[in-house]
Amino acid sequence: MGASDERDRDPVADLRRIAFLLERSLASSYRVKAFRGAADALLKLQPEEIRTAAAEGELRAIKGIGDRTAAVVEESLSGQLPGYLATLEAEALVSLAVGGDQLRAALRGDCHSHSDWSDGGSPPAEMAWTAKELGHEYLVLTDHSPRLKVANGLSAERLHRQLDVIAVINRQLAPFRMLTGIEVDILEDGTLDQDPELLARLDVVVASVHSKLAMPAGQMTQRMLTAIADPNTDILGHCTGRMVKGREGRNPHGRPESEFDAAAVFAACREHGTAVEINSRPERLDPPRRLLRQAVKAGCVFSIDTDGHAPGQLDWQIIGCARAEECEVPADRVINTWSADDLLAWTEKQN
Repeated sequence: MGASDERDRDPVADLRRIAFLLERSLASSYRVKAFRGAADALLKLQPEEIRTAAAEGELRAIKGIGDRTAAVVEESLSGQLPGYLATLEAEALVSLAVGGDQLRAALRGDCHSHSDWSDGGSPPAEMAWTAKELGHEYLVLTDHSPRLKVANGLSAERLHRQLDVIAVINRQLAPFRMLTGIEVDILEDGTLDQDPELLARLDVVVASVHSKLAMPAGQMTQRMLTAIADPNTDILGHCTGRMVKGREGRNPHGRPESEFDAAAVFAACREHGTAVEINSRPERLDPPRRLLRQAVKAGCVFSIDTDGHAPGQLDWQIIGCARAEECEVPADRVINTWSADDLLAWTEKQN
């Protein structure tokens, strides 16, 4: 790239891309925050202000810019592909999964994602922008419900405020749509952890068990059956609750599956039209293949979701698609192969 092309690279875009690739690879949140923070710092400045700071060696004086991020900005401003970004792009050429490409190409959205309103790492708008960049037509924002305090779950009042934020995002990004939703806790008695009238207003409700995961199988089965029968439940999230490996800062050794009567649970999903989630998070991979095959035979419909807590994690759907393909999940029984209008017509019918 010659001198005449120097202004063609965007340092903010390069910093965001680095953060995306780090999130995609489950890098530490500390590393990710450095690059997203630097991108946010530069967004407050005019392009010429950034160039002047770089020319005068003052980039590191900008709050949020450190040595590593300053080096990226300097390379980007010179018209070069930053070396660190080149390394990450090369690593990203290795697919996250084997297979699943045809099903991934058929997906039109993602029905399970989180923002910094609960335990995600980025604002709803950043999640929406990234989903759009990945080619999605829609993304459902499903932040946690109030019972899950460790995840900063949303009270009814905060959820109402979030709906207003989503309305603004949709005006800005149309025809892309951010759909309203929640990942609502299934309480111990099977009821859902949010006001029923508010749940009925949302586009998509993912219901998941997050507590007392080791309760006896009979009690867990009844708990899940009660939630599945609730007319507000659209998707049963990560049904076994297992962790095949630990997450950063918690569950260092993973977590075993909850025990329940899978035949009864999947029959209820089929009866009530509740989708079984194929959770694409690499530390979840839920349900296990044997249960996924059982759900296919039971006639269930499915939602292949990332459960993304950061923009880069929205690229994980290929992992779920590969597992779905391996277990012979028919594409026409995957609800997020449908258009947003068809999806909303289906969730409305569920109610």
